[in-house]
Amino acid sequence: MIPMPARDTPVWTDEELLECVMVVPEAPDVKTFSFRPPSGAGFVYRAGQFITLDLPVPGGHLQRTYTLSSSPVSNAYITVTVKAQEGSVGTRWMLDHLRPGMRLKAFGPAGLFHLPAVPDGKYLFISAGSGVTPVMSMAQTLFERGEDPDICFIQCAHRPVELIFRQKLEYMASRVTGLQLHFVVNQSDPYEVWTGYRGRFNQLMLGLMCSDYLDRDVFCCGPDGFMESVREILNALGYDMERYHQESFQAPAETRDELTEFDDLVPQEDLQAQVVFANSKVSAWCSQTDTVLAVAKEAGLNIPSGCTFGVCGTCKVRKVTGEVHMVHSGGISDEDIEAGFILACCSNPIGTVEVEV
Repeated sequence: MIPMPARDTPVWTDEELLECVMVVPEAPDVKTFSFRPPSGAGFVYRAGQFITLDLPVPGGHLQRTYTLSSSPVSNAYITVTVKAQEGSVGTRWMLDHLRPGMRLKAFGPAGLFHLPAVPDGKYLFISAGSGVTPVMSMAQTLFERGEDPDICFIQCAHRPVELIFRQKLEYMASRVTGLQLHFVVNQSDPYEVWTGYRGRFNQLMLGLMCSDYLDRDVFCCGPDGFMESVREILNALGYDMERYHQESFQAPAETRDELTEFDDLVPQEDLQAQVVFANSKVSAWCSQTDTVLAVAKEAGLNIPSGCTFGVCGTCKVRKVTGEVHMVHSGGISDEDIEAGFILACCSNPIGTVEVEV
């Protein structure tokens, strides 16, 4: 349940300014700011919600929303953890100028991306970059409830040094058995050993990290492209997307009318498609859920293949025309995709597709 302040402690409302009481560096261009109301009032919110800060930047006030990274179990204070993006104004001002003792106008908390009132389920948290903040609030809340949680926590970043909250998460995981951590980076830091996952998060990694993902509620936050790829992975694996929740960096939802309706392309078994093998002068009808590789084999054609999971890249072929739905596991580069290549083992034809086979 959401904790309430003690009976003699008032509940904070946005009529009162918040005072910055501590600033903690987390990663390059990332800091956590702690706030308390001067009156000593307590906070009531749900893990994953956001607050809007009124920032006195040069040229006038600017309002920006930030997810609360603290746990509502500890309701004497709140924290926001912010990362400066290219061209950011409000966040850049916070990193450069906001100090303990300064007071800001704030509104909220609000938002529909949060844990249920009684969070007794099994959870899979997937984040990238500063998208870790709402799921950190959720993980810390479950940790502070005084019982062993059931969390698979996957965090992605460009480099290990950019894994926000890494030490805090590792401490939490060392105190309970039910918090399983998995970190994914694109590249290592110089002169430091990295023994975790490298590369782009993919469905093969998901299966290795969290074999029971179908039984968990998924909460995802990160850049739009990252969240789109996570949805593609889950759709391809048959996950019940009614149990999928995500928060947007750009426009966190305050009402149900503002919730994003996903228009993801999902191949349908009852929809017909066709693959034309141009070099062999063979065409074959199939379902959208069939792969180009499977259709080729059924037609008696040989496309060299290996893993069949989109990892090895052996089955790379050029697509001449048409559209495919491809969910790969790192076996093809963005440059090859731009040049028209696909991996036959994990590409589903949508409509009529012609390939050089």
